[in-house]
Amino acid sequence: MTRTSRTTARPASEAGRAVARTTTLIKGENGAGTVRKTVLPGGLRVITESVPTVRSVTLGIWAHVGSRDETPALGGATHYLEHLLFKGTERRSALEISAALDAVGGEMNAFTSKEFTCYYARVLDADLPLAVDVLSDMLTSSVIDPAEVESERGVILEEIAMTEDDAGDCVHDLFAHTMFGDTPLGRPVLGTVDTVNALTRDQVTRFYKKHYDPTRLVVAAAGNLDHAQVVKRVRAAFERAGALARTQGEQPVGPRSGSRSLRGGGRVDFVDRATEQAHVVLGMPGVSRHDERRWPLAVLSTALGGGMSSRLFQEIREKRGLAYSTYAYTSGYADCGLFGVYAGCRPGQVSDVLKICRDELDQVARDGLTDEELRRAIGQLSGSTVLGLEDTGALMHRLGKSELCWGEQMSVDGMLAKIDAVTPDDVREVAREVLSRRPSLSVIGQLTDRQAARLDETVA
Repeated sequence: MTRTSRTTARPASEAGRAVARTTTLIKGENGAGTVRKTVLPGGLRVITESVPTVRSVTLGIWAHVGSRDETPALGGATHYLEHLLFKGTERRSALEISAALDAVGGEMNAFTSKEFTCYYARVLDADLPLAVDVLSDMLTSSVIDPAEVESERGVILEEIAMTEDDAGDCVHDLFAHTMFGDTPLGRPVLGTVDTVNALTRDQVTRFYKKHYDPTRLVVAAAGNLDHAQVVKRVRAAFERAGALARTQGEQPVGPRSGSRSLRGGGRVDFVDRATEQAHVVLGMPGVSRHDERRWPLAVLSTALGGGMSSRLFQEIREKRGLAYSTYAYTSGYADCGLFGVYAGCRPGQVSDVLKICRDELDQVARDGLTDEELRRAIGQLSGSTVLGLEDTGALMHRLGKSELCWGEQMSVDGMLAKIDAVTPDDVREVAREVLSRRPSLSVIGQLTDRQAARLDETVA
């Protein structure tokens, strides 16, 4: 595939209508893999990828808002709103919203992260007009019914309780707090029992009106589709709701930027909880998603804990049998990032597991990876990147996230070229910079007083 920058102005189909701007971002072969983007006059972006060999389409509407946009008093509002947009519009009840997609065998869901929210539906290609109509109606015309606000509050409190019951999931929220403290990035996406109980309908409604105008939305679709038809239907749906008229002439909101300093290393957060396993995350500041060092850091993370042949998996599980699950990961935000190592083990093995993790991180910070580890990690990362984009849902996710987070699209070949270009020196440099930082630690489990007291030794 090759990049192009050809831009065409589509003539208005009706007299007096403002003209949309359409650009071909990636030129595919025989139409397959072609990525096009249209910016409508109200600042709404529509971006599609053509996959003519399938019979389905995944459509997503991405909102440029996440939990990091919340004040302390609004903790959990983004996620609360995500639930409420399924609960009825001026044209449809909650049952009619769900029944519309069920009737054609479609799937519909949503998710909230720290920096964006996505609502999506997967349908047969013939049912794409229905998906456009339903999702657009939800995002532009929610009534946020007072009764639904109260009933859904109970659902969200149950979701918080469910998350807290899963210590392997909860430890990552704890690690975010360890690294970011009481800041928007350090607070849980779901909010807390106290903040969710305190949220009012008026607060959520104001949050909705502030963050869901067309300049802050991206419509992304991938599958067997025609770009012009998708744009036509999206435009009609948003114009029907009067949404584009409110932002006529405005430009889309650009990607997030800024510079954030994380808390210093050496911090330990321990939650004493009666669990069969202790769950630990050892980590330090990483790099932002705009940093070109994210490519060698991804290779490094893969070599350390990205598969069965990785160092941590071999040392902790295969050679010593100390844990069933262990892995390394990176999280990149607009202005900062995290690098972490996770393991779940018996409480009595925590010290041994953490010592192995610390020893391996120190060794790689000092010596880098071997040539064989580098080759294997690049191959694994390249393969997983391609295989992860084999369905329309993954393609839609890449389109929407790329537009919101970077304001541009990179072809699969472009991503593979970035990964393949990583050199031993690149990895050594990022390993020396990231892994040499003093780590912090988060632990959830039932430890003895002596075991808990030894946690500080890990980050000394």
